[in-house]
Amino acid sequence: MPDHLELARLTSPATRTERTPVTMPGDEHLDHDLHRRTLRKLDLLLLPFLALLFLFNSLDKTNIGNAESAHFTTDIGLEKSDLNTAVALFFAFFVSLQPVGAALGRKYGMVLWVPSCMLLWGISTALHTWVTARWQLYLLRIIIGCLEAGFYPVTVSYLSLFYTRFEFGRRLSLFYGQAAVGGALGGLLSYLVFSMFPDEHDENGEHTKSNWQNWQVLFLLEGSLTIVIAILGYFWLPHNVETSWFLSSQERKYASSRIIQDREVQANPDYESSIDPGEEREHDDESRGLLNPSQSSATSTGKEVTYERGLSPHDVVSAFLSPKIWHILGCNILSAVPVYAFQVFLPLVLAPLTDSPNPALVNLLAAPPNICGAIMLYMFASYSDRHRIRILPILVGLVIMVVGLVLVVALPTTKGWAIPRYLALNVLLSGTFIASPLTVAWISDNTPSPGKRALLLGINGWGNLAGVLSALLFKPKYAESGYIVPFWWTLACVAAAAVGYFLLWRNLKTENASRKKILSGWEEEEVAQEKTDGQGPLEQPHVVMRFLIGALTRLGMSPRILKAFKEATEGGREGDEKITFVYGL
Repeated sequence: MPDHLELARLTSPATRTERTPVTMPGDEHLDHDLHRRTLRKLDLLLLPFLALLFLFNSLDKTNIGNAESAHFTTDIGLEKSDLNTAVALFFAFFVSLQPVGAALGRKYGMVLWVPSCMLLWGISTALHTWVTARWQLYLLRIIIGCLEAGFYPVTVSYLSLFYTRFEFGRRLSLFYGQAAVGGALGGLLSYLVFSMFPDEHDENGEHTKSNWQNWQVLFLLEGSLTIVIAILGYFWLPHNVETSWFLSSQERKYASSRIIQDREVQANPDYESSIDPGEEREHDDESRGLLNPSQSSATSTGKEVTYERGLSPHDVVSAFLSPKIWHILGCNILSAVPVYAFQVFLPLVLAPLTDSPNPALVNLLAAPPNICGAIMLYMFASYSDRHRIRILPILVGLVIMVVGLVLVVALPTTKGWAIPRYLALNVLLSGTFIASPLTVAWISDNTPSPGKRALLLGINGWGNLAGVLSALLFKPKYAESGYIVPFWWTLACVAAAAVGYFLLWRNLKTENASRKKILSGWEEEEVAQEKTDGQGPLEQPHVVMRFLIGALTRLGMSPRILKAFKEATEGGREGDEKITFVYGL
């Protein structure tokens, strides 16, 4: 029986109940208990810590909005519009340096790069406590933007070294969901801090300055916690599954083998077609039959697939010349406008809905919408993993956002409609956090090379340009009208993103059909050669690269750089460039 059919048999409902033992490299007989035990340790010891890192990454982005609800800019003598400028500056540097941060993180490794950056931005967050001038605020937000650039792509790329493709979406939702949890926790922390350190008012009821403002306590508390978590990261994070301190030697070997096998199975369309996409599987079989190593053709590439460092010239060139990433980037920017708008400005959007000027109450109200977002994200990601689809759940999430936005702009902004508008915001945030992580999951699923994957995630990180757009849209002058104008623009962005994702889905189906047609005209040996080293009978697409090399040569570019570009054009197609590769939808 062919290997891929045997894999399908082992994962069929009839066979699943038998708990058939499987064999791993090294002639060790392993059962499903090893799979569950290994995955449980990853889920309980690695994933929560990575989620904790992202939680504090989200808190340090959004706390400036919580602080502003407690008169931050007023107390330090700035205009309210200076907050929008500070947010825009943060995102300008944060966005532009995403691929640089991703490349540096890949070069130096997650374990060194991320905790070091986190330590420094935690110090910068704490320093907000003593801000007294506009330039100080701008400088600190720029520093934090530079340090946080690359955090998400580096961390997600690192996470993909431990989980197979169809375990990944659900785990990524728990990780990315910290953006929503961060908004909720930020609101709760602000509520507690602002309740313990209430505003002082004069005899006329006007807010007055004191020696120690509640927003200062907030910045100092969150910055200090970030510093502690960053220091712990140096000791907690393993370089890869093979050096995981919490796994036994047997578990390490199994964890490494299943990742290698998953990336090899990824390039085998015969195996993909032998599995029923709608078939339900229990938790320990979510790896799509990867308990059977017979599909694995080699383990020599293990270090390439599971190691946290490494970047080739081909990775760089292939990533930046990929037309799909630029299509995805445009969709990501448009769909992420609500994400960053509400991470920062939700307390300010909620303020007109309350009769109380108490900032503690406003920040408490920010928690339920973010919790709705986190719950819906997990549900959609679980569905995405179970049915092995990414783009359809993204489209449904965008539809939920459109419904929420239509309700928000349609409902009157008077106090009598405060509760319906608040419920509409809950609907809106229920769909807000779905598109970005599932887009990242799609990129990770469809990029076998870890180096190229990290760079693509870095380029996709330019989607954080949505943060700049949100800062420009949600200006203080729109506060009295309930931010209706910014909401209309946000609705237009989300609708355009939905069209873009639909076109991506259609283009991927067309390309898969085109590749299948090309392969049908090749001999069996030619298909095998393409699958092995990417050198089937189709001409190598290096026309653009040859043009670039010629232009760089005429410009007198460094021989070292020219050599790197030439190396990128040598050899065959890699990863998703191979004609035998089938894009997942």
